[in-house]
Amino acid sequence: MKLAVISAGLGQPSSTRLLADRLAEAATRQADATVQVIELRELAVDIANNLVTGFAGARLRAAIDAVTEADGVIAVSPIFTASYSGLFKSFIDVIENTALVGKPVLIAATGGTARHSLALEHAMRPLFSYLRAVVVPTAVYAATADWGADGEDDPLGARIARAGEELAGLMLNRKPGGEVEEFVPFAQQLAALEQ
Repeated sequence: MKLAVISAGLGQPSSTRLLADRLAEAATRQADATVQVIELRELAVDIANNLVTGFAGARLRAAIDAVTEADGVIAVSPIFTASYSGLFKSFIDVIENTALVGKPVLIAATGGTARHSLALEHAMRPLFSYLRAVVVPTAVYAATADWGADGEDDPLGARIARAGEELAGLMLNRKPGGEVEEFVPFAQQLAALEQ
């Protein structure tokens, strides 16, 4: 199995990357998978060029392929102005909008304070739902104050473990190819009922 990890952190070192690594570790404890991390900060120029030219260079194409060919995805973004970063959204925009259909996705984010945690539910979850991905129930938000706890006093660690387990379960039980029912227009469904 393959697990693609999208990290949209801008700094180096990055708490976003740290969270992404911990989530990948939690998922691979439950399901044996090869992990490929995609650092978006290294692809920023490639992403911008793709948006204006419509052409993905070799590095960006490899990142897109890693995500679309994966059996599961972990997507982690810092939160800016109550939403995911522009770099994160731009990367998602260059992926074919049907490429994530049926694919298990774990969403996570980092930010300065806990009050931004709802960005996962009002921004990231709807984005991946629109793309018809299967978003795991547990989203993980890590505020600055969440880092550094250990053992039973580590609620972040507990959320990471639960989310990793949920992602692994979805990856292990996913049908090959992520088969999806054929779309039937509503008018056609109504016409079938009238017969």
